[in-house]
Amino acid sequence: MIKIQTFTFNAFQENTYVLFDHTKECVIIDPGCYDEYEKRHFSEFIELNQLKPVKLLNTHSHVDHILGNRFVADIYKLKLLMNENDLPGLKRTVDYGKVYGFQVEESPVPEEFLNEGDTVLFGESQLEVLFTPGHSPGSITFLNREQKFIISGDVLFLQSIGRTDLPGGNHQTLIESIKTKLFKLDDHFAVYAGHGPATSIGHEKQHNPFLS
Repeated sequence: MIKIQTFTFNAFQENTYVLFDHTKECVIIDPGCYDEYEKRHFSEFIELNQLKPVKLLNTHSHVDHILGNRFVADIYKLKLLMNENDLPGLKRTVDYGKVYGFQVEESPVPEEFLNEGDTVLFGESQLEVLFTPGHSPGSITFLNREQKFIISGDVLFLQSIGRTDLPGGNHQTLIESIKTKLFKLDDHFAVYAGHGPATSIGHEKQHNPFLS
């Protein structure tokens, strides 16, 4: 059974996720840890729970979701996995960070990429990759069908959706991603978003004002 640990980091209150099972292997999704306190808090959780990080994953490359990429990659000797369409944005995060007042450490660049239908393996668990662009050109969602949950990044939030006014964003594409990919899932699927509290597919079908 996969356990999900949520951290809320940096000034954007971004959700970082650590997923692990009984084998203690774990994947780290969207490490937003920025200052030394956040990095220490994060690494202490890994150490205290005797976890073994095996994958570093990004749902997309916006600066608030990748502030800890370099830290995580270096300390745990991990290579980054993401969708190739977000690579141009990833390479510009140092410049984007300056706009928001962040001194961003340059992120490692992936050597391979994740696409629709790929499977991410860790321990005795797996995550399926859905391609869900719109918030960014290469936004992806991680799906586990057995436990019925998704890690949606900034695609879908509690009664809201990701913004589309940043470079590469497209409102209609985002709506199509949600309706044709996420809303095809069972209503009981939990949605762990990139910001804010968790929700469910069923709740968003009924109550999300952007998707009526």
